[in-house]
Amino acid sequence: MNADAILAADRRRRRRKGLTALAGVGAVAVCLAITGFFDGARLAGGVPAIGTLLSEMVPPDFSRWRAWIWPLVETLAMSVAGTALALAAAVPLGLLAARDTAPGTITYGTARLILNVLRALPELILGIVFVAAVGFGMLPGVLALGLHSIGMLGKFLAEAVEHADTGPIEAVQAAGAAPLQVVSHGIMPQVFPRLVDMSIYRWEYNFRASTVMGMVGAGGIGTDLIGALRILDYAQVSALLLVVLAAVTVVDAIGAGIRRRLR
Repeated sequence: MNADAILAADRRRRRRKGLTALAGVGAVAVCLAITGFFDGARLAGGVPAIGTLLSEMVPPDFSRWRAWIWPLVETLAMSVAGTALALAAAVPLGLLAARDTAPGTITYGTARLILNVLRALPELILGIVFVAAVGFGMLPGVLALGLHSIGMLGKFLAEAVEHADTGPIEAVQAAGAAPLQVVSHGIMPQVFPRLVDMSIYRWEYNFRASTVMGMVGAGGIGTDLIGALRILDYAQVSALLLVVLAAVTVVDAIGAGIRRRLR
């Protein structure tokens, strides 16, 4: 191939990339237009309402801070329990959903379908369903967070297994290891650090999601937050939001510390 042909192929490649990027920008613009993002009059009309709301939220009212301690503990407990439940179920499901470790095509497809279904169901909807099934309290929140997290962690593990280095796997197989030994000695040591990272990130996410679970009757600090919103006590709402922000910051710091210790 001569220099002119190489330059022409490079120009075509860059043109295709440019057209693809342009199409992406156009699709985003269309979506923004559909949602009313470019409705300047509507956005301008909402500014005074936001200003009024913010003025009612200042100063925050922390007078009931002692009553929020146990709901915060409930929120933390829900996030930890939900993540642990998800991890226990996501490991076997993730291995079955990976082409390299699935025992057959039917098992692979079924595991993938289960993970897709669990990821497709929002925690809020699952929380409402479980509240209706088992009643109010932390249990429906744990079940909702756990089931949704199974789909996320299982999908992540399956992708990690399929991208694992084949060298250690082939070495274990050459030593005459059984399939389970190949998984435990050739695959899991490679994906375990990434699985731990994802599990910690998921725990941090579940702590934030636990607040929403409280809003549908699943316990936690979200119950107090929705109660303050219902009586239009915006000063207490702002205080609760600041408390949640502080708790999330602490949880994120704990997660970062755990990741550093496990490196």
